[in-house]
Amino acid sequence: MKRRTLIQTAGGGALGLLGAGLPLFGYAQDRFAKYKGQTVVLSIPAHPHYDAMVKLLPEFTKQTGIKVEVDKLAMARMKDKQLLEMAKPSGDYDLICYVVMWKSEYVKKNLVRELDPFFKNPALADPNYDFKDVVPRYVENMGLVGGPKGYLAGPGAKLYGMPYGAETSILAYRRDIFAKYNLKPPENYTEFEKLLPVLKDKAGIGALTSRGQAGHQCVHAWLLHVNPLGGHIFDDKWKPIFNNETGVKALNFLKLVSDTGPVGIPGYGQGEMITSFLQGQAAMYLDSSLIFGQVNNPSVSKIGGQVSYVVHPKGVRYSSQSGGLGLAIPKNAKNADAAFLLMQWLTSKEQDKAVCRIGGVPSRNSTMMDQDMVRQYPEYITLRQQLEYSDPDWRPIIAEWDEINIQALGVAVSEALTGKKKAQEALDGIVPKVTDIMKRGGYLKA
Repeated sequence: MKRRTLIQTAGGGALGLLGAGLPLFGYAQDRFAKYKGQTVVLSIPAHPHYDAMVKLLPEFTKQTGIKVEVDKLAMARMKDKQLLEMAKPSGDYDLICYVVMWKSEYVKKNLVRELDPFFKNPALADPNYDFKDVVPRYVENMGLVGGPKGYLAGPGAKLYGMPYGAETSILAYRRDIFAKYNLKPPENYTEFEKLLPVLKDKAGIGALTSRGQAGHQCVHAWLLHVNPLGGHIFDDKWKPIFNNETGVKALNFLKLVSDTGPVGIPGYGQGEMITSFLQGQAAMYLDSSLIFGQVNNPSVSKIGGQVSYVVHPKGVRYSSQSGGLGLAIPKNAKNADAAFLLMQWLTSKEQDKAVCRIGGVPSRNSTMMDQDMVRQYPEYITLRQQLEYSDPDWRPIIAEWDEINIQALGVAVSEALTGKKKAQEALDGIVPKVTDIMKRGGYLKA
């Protein structure tokens, strides 16, 4: 199959599945007419939300006359290709999907465009877009660079991306298994820790599935526990503190998860982690809300109709992941205006609902409040509650984070999960490396 695919105009069958688009009156006709015939080249990952998104693109072309060419890559390769293309005087990409950890790096390297000028341009901006309806925590976490810490809201923060495939963590559990053994989902980490070996023993399957693969994946899993337990990577002066009592406690908890979970967690990425739950190999799942669109899909799941959801258990506080994927326009995009029109269309109220109907995740409050959507996804009620605790500062998204995440923490956490080192030893061992990175970045004095 060709990696890059030109999305053609949909036929009647696709329109019947996705629903007809909004009629193009007045301002919409004027907004798109200038760009009819242009092609937007879009860089996306192999990811369930974007697999759903691709099904919407023929309707965009039908409405606007703008063609879309998709370059789909595995997540691990996508960043390297984007950096290569965006460093050229004129690159291949007009619109890119990025992972939240990359946003500050892309801005620091002057590779992506600020979005305010597009949203303020009356020739491009949709007056019905309703920006305030987009989940504010997602906008801050995914899109803002600047502010007091460099990656959050506040004076100096500017918008460089829009959440699309954004997520928060939520606890899913097998309602049938819990009922069979008269168990209840954990409300706090004391209950959580006690429950894992009990579930493993009684149910005969993994208690909780998790990511565990070396690099970003195992760090993501560790941070899921660091935050509710009250931990941080740095103190307020950027000194590493991840090896303190809380960081070690979280890593020991993750080791327990691995030991009582399905076989193979130290090698699980996001895909393997999701698959293990969907295939009935684990009684619980604590990770991205991406799971919503897949649990009741018989082509990938054996557990449809047997799953319920509760908020992420409380440690010293309630806290959940804020992260996922967003859309940005490269500085060297050949068709930047047309790319913005596609971004705006995809993240609109109507299309946010459309992508969720076919397995994507919501980025707008109105989608999670819509009665028809809640009938399809009752878990949106829990998601709205969970978003109250979603932390935009869940990880420090400085430009150096990807290096720290993959080359330092991603090694140490993996060593603890595989039993090569104890948790304290593994985390202590990388403090000098992380300190050097922070000195090089100017956060700490040399």
